[in-house]
Amino acid sequence: MNGSDTLLLYVANVSHSVGFYTSLLDQAPVEESATFALFILPSGLAMGLWASTGVQPVPLAGGGGCELGFKAADPDAIDQMCLAWKAKGAVIALPPSDLEFGRSFVALDPDGHRLCVYALTDVQ
Repeated sequence: MNGSDTLLLYVANVSHSVGFYTSLLDQAPVEESATFALFILPSGLAMGLWASTGVQPVPLAGGGGCELGFKAADPDAIDQMCLAWKAKGAVIALPPSDLEFGRSFVALDPDGHRLCVYALTDVQ
């Protein structure tokens, strides 16, 4: 396979989700219609927001069954990012915490998709 990869999130309301992610990511989608929008994340991964009513076959699960990870530059950035994301409307499911791999927090988008922001620490 070649070309770019795309992660698809099924959403109830594309317009609402576009507003959420535009604010959260500080960028507009590169493509947008009534039933689909596409963002290019800083890593180069494409993230599509697809209206769940148009997906075939019908999805069996909703948001929250997995996490989309966003790697932060360092552990000190986690607390500030959490405050910024909360101010932009993200629900914080896990506040900034020191975990076995580093510092992290988990936010939820309007459809309950889990967004894990993390910074790895040196593990010996």
